[in-house]
Amino acid sequence: MSNHSSITEFLLLAFTDTRELQLLHFWLFLGIYLAALLANDLIITAIACDHRLHTPMYFFLLNLSLLDLGSISTTVPKATANSLWDTRAISYLGCAAQLFLVVFFISAEHCLLTVMAYDRYVAICKRLHYGTLLGSRACVHMAAAAWGSVFLYALLHTANTFSSPLCHGNALDQFFCEIPHILKLSCSNAYLREVGLIVISVFLFLGCFVFIVVSYVQIFRAVLRIPSEQGRHKAFSTCLPHLAVVSLFLITAIFAYLKPPSISSPPLDLVLAVLYSVVPPAVNPLIYSMRNQELKDAVGKLITRQCIRSIW
Repeated sequence: MSNHSSITEFLLLAFTDTRELQLLHFWLFLGIYLAALLANDLIITAIACDHRLHTPMYFFLLNLSLLDLGSISTTVPKATANSLWDTRAISYLGCAAQLFLVVFFISAEHCLLTVMAYDRYVAICKRLHYGTLLGSRACVHMAAAAWGSVFLYALLHTANTFSSPLCHGNALDQFFCEIPHILKLSCSNAYLREVGLIVISVFLFLGCFVFIVVSYVQIFRAVLRIPSEQGRHKAFSTCLPHLAVVSLFLITAIFAYLKPPSISSPPLDLVLAVLYSVVPPAVNPLIYSMRNQELKDAVGKLITRQCIRSIW
């Protein structure tokens, strides 16, 4: 029986054993990663530089883009490097760091999406109190609470996961270090402790999910009472992108962790992991910019300004 002290590296799941397909995966993931970096960097820079976007909604969107950058940078670079160099290895400390960051960024995004639902609820249902309830100090406090609380949460999960002895090898059935797949290698009661933490986490995340659903029920009721069609369209245009992002992120993440063991398989786990860890950071900027004219104008001005500077 071997424990964690005798394991110096883990073996991640390879997408394919065919060299041509490995290179195809490398270029595909590299393209997605660069597109996500560019799109999220544009949103962050546009919001930071355009004073018209210094509002609570765009402040939280800036935080979401930062989380998306961190999330996709935690998993995709290592996966693309492994495909390029035809390797599966990740060091023990590297795996621990990756697991911590994955839990941190995904949990923080979930908390932030809940805060953003509250922002939309106050903006539409409590318009007269919007400036009071969501002043600059309140926004900073909510964002800091989301980042700080999930830091401790991720630290607790990481410490508990890697404190258990591992006696079932070092091969993971996932392309990044993920808690369920590391627990499969465990052979101690720490597994039960981690399962208990996951159950508690599920209830907490479901609580946030219920809060988001209730908020949007109230939002849609309020929007439908708006007399003018233009007013309803403007209200929906600020809510639908957030609702689309929430749906994409939560449906894939919840199904990935709560699916019945009978349908679990490495290919399905791989697809679900890509859907909740790689796709959202790449498509979130597109979703938010499609129906947001203010953001599109700010990004357009930023690109134009940079083009003029490069010419001169």
